[in-house]
Amino acid sequence: MTKPFAGISVLDFTQVFAGPFGTFQLALLGADVIKVERPGGEEMRNGPLSKEWSDRGMAPGWLAINANKRNIALDLKDPAVIEIVKRLAAKADIVTENYRPGVMERLGIGYEALSAINPGLIYCAVSGFGQNGPERNTPSYDGRIQAVSGIMSITGHEGTGPTRAGFAVCDAIGGMTSAFAIASALFQRTHTGKGQCIDVSMLDSTLAFLSPLVSEHTTTGHIHGQYGNQAISRRPTANLFKVGDDNLLLAVNTEKQFKALMAAIGRPELLDDPRFADWHGRTEHEGALREIIEAAFATGTITGEKFYDGVRFFRVMPNFMVQFGIHGDPKVADAWRPARIKDDPVDSKVASNTRGKLTFAMAGPNTRTSQLFVNFADRNARLDSMGFPPIGEIVEGMSVVDSIYSGYGEGAPRAMTVGHPRPSAPDDDDKAPKGATTTPSPPPAHADLTC
Repeated sequence: MTKPFAGISVLDFTQVFAGPFGTFQLALLGADVIKVERPGGEEMRNGPLSKEWSDRGMAPGWLAINANKRNIALDLKDPAVIEIVKRLAAKADIVTENYRPGVMERLGIGYEALSAINPGLIYCAVSGFGQNGPERNTPSYDGRIQAVSGIMSITGHEGTGPTRAGFAVCDAIGGMTSAFAIASALFQRTHTGKGQCIDVSMLDSTLAFLSPLVSEHTTTGHIHGQYGNQAISRRPTANLFKVGDDNLLLAVNTEKQFKALMAAIGRPELLDDPRFADWHGRTEHEGALREIIEAAFATGTITGEKFYDGVRFFRVMPNFMVQFGIHGDPKVADAWRPARIKDDPVDSKVASNTRGKLTFAMAGPNTRTSQLFVNFADRNARLDSMGFPPIGEIVEGMSVVDSIYSGYGEGAPRAMTVGHPRPSAPDDDDKAPKGATTTPSPPPAHADLTC
């Protein structure tokens, strides 16, 4: 398949990150990018983290944003070289550079000079503060743009002071903006036949990405502070939480997601707690809510390790299978009911539905939920061809499973049934699966399930 920018030629004078990252996007889309470097190559070829690759002039950071490009070394201080540049520009669709404003003009290869040779030329200049204004000639790196744009003032935790983002985010934003602007100019040229000069300011590009925060300040006067790992929604449950020695980032931003979280950690009663009735209350009592959530993490509830504690076996078919997996708390059951697990391929060479194997119940393609069944007999291997892939095995206590009360058979009497129909394991007579129901059957004995 032909790439969208196939046949487009780019003469790339950019270096370091922002400019090369933008032309890298064009190269990925099929453009022929010729990267112009000084004799000996640009400084980014020599990185501090890998001496081996740096000595080869192929630092990984440089490779990451300069792949798919051709390279040429030119001394732009040589008048003869300037004539070479003009010949290359005459055949190019795009010229990009990220020198200080005015440098290319002094060399005689600025937009005015090159567009006179090639009226259809698209010329993109990337700089920290744009081609005009009081800061136009001052040096700019990613860190400076992070500082003056305000990114550092909202990064990190309260009390730590301004914090730089962990990678060159403003360089990346400026580069992506330049790629989008060039693509837009190419499209416009298809209508007008004319090229144009594009002025990309890294500061302007970054402020555009910060527009929600800028708008809040200009409209309401609110100045955002440092919110650590909290999401921009400022929901107390959209944040980083401790899980043992590790951390877990939650993105719980909606009422539906909050209800599901409470059910997942085994605390559905908190939905009726006045402190957590709405987002205002949850924010006011964020500390208490965090303690509850992290306590659940500490006990493993959130991972599902205790979901099956006390869950009754509701369908027992001797010499065939025993089924379980519907939570006894209606709120927890309701939270998990819409969840669906996509089908896995069945490979009988890896695992087959033989005695002791643990398998998800289902009622058709992609209908697996929290329900599982244990195979009683090796003859259940026939289930492999029906699309039931085993996920685990009883490694100890299969005799306990064999002794589970089977007097109710397919289910308890109607008067003893609660809940709603669920997916089921296949019937022993190969008929269509039947809806399963929960029942207050006798408490099961314990068996060790390894999944």
